[in-house]
Amino acid sequence: MIKIKVSNLSNGRYDYDFEGKANDLEIYEPYIGNFETNVALSKFDNQIILDSETGIKANLTCDRCANEFHSVIKSNFRTVYLFRVNYDDSESEKEDVVYIHPDTDKIDLDKDIRDYAILAVPMKKLCSVDCKGLCPKCGNNLNEGPCNCSEEEIDPRWEPIRKLKSKNK
Repeated sequence: MIKIKVSNLSNGRYDYDFEGKANDLEIYEPYIGNFETNVALSKFDNQIILDSETGIKANLTCDRCANEFHSVIKSNFRTVYLFRVNYDDSESEKEDVVYIHPDTDKIDLDKDIRDYAILAVPMKKLCSVDCKGLCPKCGNNLNEGPCNCSEEEIDPRWEPIRKLKSKNK
């Protein structure tokens, strides 16, 4: 779907904007809706440098309070395409460097955009930085207000540590 014709490009910088649906890239949950990709391509005699930034709307569940929320997840990558007439496929597997024949007509970006979008999903998904989460006793969402749980009594042997903790606040 996202292909850039490079065979007739002269040396210089070119900017491209692409839009589409997330499932056009064959990525699904948590991604929903549309994506936008901006590509800056710089062509030289012996190489093409491609910088891409993609934003895709995602439906996530907060790891602290379990509420669903929408967020745009951004991913970006840079790939260098080196022109080479003879190359071994194993050479083309190096990070961020791809060997292509000088007569290559188009560069397909779908796989790279999909892979980097999947890697961009955050490990810890939070609805907001200030999310207070759920009460460990009653399960109430502390973002909606305090709960009525009483603080349990602490073993008196832990009292000196509690004092140190409250001093550092």
